[in-house]
Amino acid sequence: MNNHKELAKSYFLEGYNCAQSVVLAFHEELGLDKETAASMASAFGGGMGRLREVCGTVSGMFLVLGQLKGYHDPKDLDGKKALYTQVQQLARTFEEHHGSIICRELLGLDRRLDDPTPSARTTEYYKKRPCADLAADAAGILEQLLENT
Repeated sequence: MNNHKELAKSYFLEGYNCAQSVVLAFHEELGLDKETAASMASAFGGGMGRLREVCGTVSGMFLVLGQLKGYHDPKDLDGKKALYTQVQQLARTFEEHHGSIICRELLGLDRRLDDPTPSARTTEYYKKRPCADLAADAAGILEQLLENT
């Protein structure tokens, strides 16, 4: 496997959002070109379109997991249970590392809805945001789960 942690961090530092960064780190394993992977994850940045709900890095983990281990038959209850078990495991591990899976809590924000205008990616932005490290950790958590299943 690739070094997904470093890839996710570097994608975030290139300007991709948090969800895109995690998905892009796995795009080759997913069989997706970078443009498709980035588009697929684009709405999940900022806790889903800057709603500051579930962290985009967590959503990115779930998107990748669903593509690699997901079910397609709605009657496949065993497959659904297996996937949801892994989703909950990923969320629990991320929360153990960071205290939450909620974007606004991770960023120390007190309001749910944020302006839809993305913040400029400046040196100051990167200094005050933990997102690059969160993307790296999410990719590492997912990589570990995939290696062990």
